[in-house]
Amino acid sequence: MVNKRAGEAAEGAAPGMVSLPEVLGKTFGTGQNAGGNPFLPTAVHRIDVPVSGCILFARTPPALTFLNTAFSRRQAVKTYWAVIEQNEKIRTIPESGELRHWIAVDGRRNKSFAFSGPGENRKEAVLRYRVAGAGDRYCFMEIDLTTGRHHQIRAQLAAEGLFIKGDLKYGARRSERNGGIRLHARFLSFPSPDRPDQYISVTAEPPLPDRLWEACMQSMV
Repeated sequence: MVNKRAGEAAEGAAPGMVSLPEVLGKTFGTGQNAGGNPFLPTAVHRIDVPVSGCILFARTPPALTFLNTAFSRRQAVKTYWAVIEQNEKIRTIPESGELRHWIAVDGRRNKSFAFSGPGENRKEAVLRYRVAGAGDRYCFMEIDLTTGRHHQIRAQLAAEGLFIKGDLKYGARRSERNGGIRLHARFLSFPSPDRPDQYISVTAEPPLPDRLWEACMQSMV
């Protein structure tokens, strides 16, 4: 388990970018696949490069197979925190609820689009949210993912007129200084590969010290 920093890549790192599989392989060593070749730690689920927080890596092929199956069967619990730009829309939505869309991915633009109904090449996307607190410029959301689609949280919130601070791709007014966005994978729970009847739960602190994340943490209490 890694508490990923914004800008680090869980897979497919671009030149000059921190590659977490390579860092973990150098730190903890590599395993072997069925053919006896080196097996780098491999991400079980996706977290976008500009997002921080919990990400799970498998160090062996059997563990990867087990965890991939568990995640595909929705046996994992994933909770995110988001800092949302304050606007008229955020003032009118219920304090908690469910968002259900159908997402289509534009691979060339690396961008997802959320629609209100099904259609060709669209996959259902579901999340639950809670507005935990608000100020003059931002509000804080806690989000539980039911499905795990490409850029799901970012696309679903944008479709509702809600924009994550720093996320220019999905409608934010301006970028963050470090190139990240204010979306943090706070909590992850999943069945243990060694004892499938037991769950492992991990909580990741947001990037600190940071006044905005500190205010977010206080609002979640």
